[in-house]
Amino acid sequence: MKIVTAIIKPFKLDEVRDALTAIGVHGLTVTEVKGYGRQKGHTEIYRGAEYAVSFLPKLKIEVAIPAELTDKTIEAITNTARTGQIGDGKIFVAPIERAVRIRTGEKDEDAL
Repeated sequence: MKIVTAIIKPFKLDEVRDALTAIGVHGLTVTEVKGYGRQKGHTEIYRGAEYAVSFLPKLKIEVAIPAELTDKTIEAITNTARTGQIGDGKIFVAPIERAVRIRTGEKDEDAL
C-alpha cells in the first residue's frame, strides 16, 4: 500500500478527482494549504499599494492506494494537474505500514 500526496493548483481539483475516479481510486482527502517552491511567490497591487505574496494557495490531495495503482495514479495526477507553468506542484509517494477501517475493523488493502 502507498500514500500519494500531491500539491496542485486549486482550479485543477475537479479534473484530478475525475481522473483518479476513472482509474479506480475511490476516496481522497483534500486540504487547503499555502506554500512556495521555485515560484517564490509574487507581488500584487491592492488599493494602489504593491505588496509581496510569499505563500501561494495550493491544495494538498492525499490518496491511499494499493501499490499496483501507484504508477497509474501518478500519471493521472500529472496529466490532469499540468498547466506547463511554474507552480504546477509536486507528487510524493510513501509506503503505508498499516490501514484500518474504523467502522468495520477491516485491515490493510481491505480497508482502502
